[in-house]
Amino acid sequence: MTSVPSPPRAWLPQLLEAFAARKTPALARVVSLVENQSPGFEEVLAALHSRTGRARRIGLTGPPGAGKSTLASRLIEYYRTAGLEVGVLAVDPTSPFSGGALLGDRIRMEDVALDPGVFIRSLATRGSLGGISAATRAVADVLDAFGFDIVLIETVGVGQSELEIARIADSTVVVLVPESGDSIQVLKAGLMEIADIYVVNKADRPGADRLRNDIQAMLAMRRGQVLSNVPAHHGVALARMGTARGAVPASPEAGGESWTPPVLRAVAVRGEGTEAIARALDKHFEYLRSTGELQKRRQHRLRDQVRDAVEHRIRSRFWNDAEVTNFVDSLLPAIERGETSPYAVADELLARGVRAFVRSEK
Repeated sequence: MTSVPSPPRAWLPQLLEAFAARKTPALARVVSLVENQSPGFEEVLAALHSRTGRARRIGLTGPPGAGKSTLASRLIEYYRTAGLEVGVLAVDPTSPFSGGALLGDRIRMEDVALDPGVFIRSLATRGSLGGISAATRAVADVLDAFGFDIVLIETVGVGQSELEIARIADSTVVVLVPESGDSIQVLKAGLMEIADIYVVNKADRPGADRLRNDIQAMLAMRRGQVLSNVPAHHGVALARMGTARGAVPASPEAGGESWTPPVLRAVAVRGEGTEAIARALDKHFEYLRSTGELQKRRQHRLRDQVRDAVEHRIRSRFWNDAEVTNFVDSLLPAIERGETSPYAVADELLARGVRAFVRSEK
C-alpha cells in the first residue's frame, strides 16, 4: 500500500513563530487547521505538544435551555477579574447545509467576546454522538499551548453519549433547571457518571429545591449511604445523610479520598452563584491534584490522543489506496447477490490491508 504523500510545509515555521508570540490570528489559523484536519495539522500538534498540560480544562454541559452559555459568561467574567485568560470552545450543532457550527453559543456570549483576554471558538459537532467531535480534544490542546489559564468547553445536550465530555475535561459541571424533569429522567441521562459539580440554574423558579433534593438523594444512593430509623419514602432528612450508618465521607475535607459532587444553586442571568461554583471548581481541582486523579485523567486523554492519531493515519493510508478501492468495488456485485457479505469482505480486506500496510512501512 502506498503512503499518502506529505504536502510541503514551508508555512509551518512562520505560523509556529506567530503562535509562540501569542498572535490571535495565528491561534485562529491553527484552530481551523486542527478542526478541519487539514494537511499538516498533525505536525502542528506535535510541535505544540510540549507546551500543553498547564491549563485547567472545565467542561460545561446540560440540556438545551439550561442557561449554560449565560453561566459560562459569568464564569469567564469571574476568571477575568482574577486576572486569568480564558479560552472557550462552544460545541454547537452542525449546520445541515454547510457542515459548520450554528454559532448560537458564541452569539450568546457576545458580552465577553470582545475581551482581549478571552478567545471564543465555535466547533461543529459534525454528527458525533454527545456533541463532541474528534477534533475537540485537539483544539483544547491548542488553546492550552497558546497559554490560556482556563479552557472552558461548553457542549450541547445530555445523554449517555455525553460521557465524552468527561474524557476531555479535568472537571465537569452539569447544569440543570427545574424543567429538566424528575429524578428518574436525571438518572437516565447518565449524569451520575459524568458530573463533578451539579448546578441547578434558574433556582428562583418553582421546583428548584425539589430537583436539588432528588440529585442529592441519588448521590447518596450511589455511594451506598444507608439510612436507619428514617421513613422509607417521604420525610428523608437529606442533611443527615452524611452521618448515616455506613456513609462514605462526602469530601476530601471530611477525611475521605473520594469526591461527592456538590449540588449548587445559581441564577446565572443575575450572576448569583458564580463565586460558589468557581470555589467548588477550585476545590475539585485541588482534590484531583492531591489524590493523583488529575494525572490519571490526563493520562487517559493522552491514551485517547494516541488512539486518535493511529486511527486517523490508518484511515488515511487505507482508504486512499487504489488497490483497496478496486478490491471493494469488484466485490460489490457479489455482496448484492448475497454470495458474500460485507463482513466477509471486511475480513479479507483487513487481512490484505494489514499486509500491504506493513510492506509500505518497511
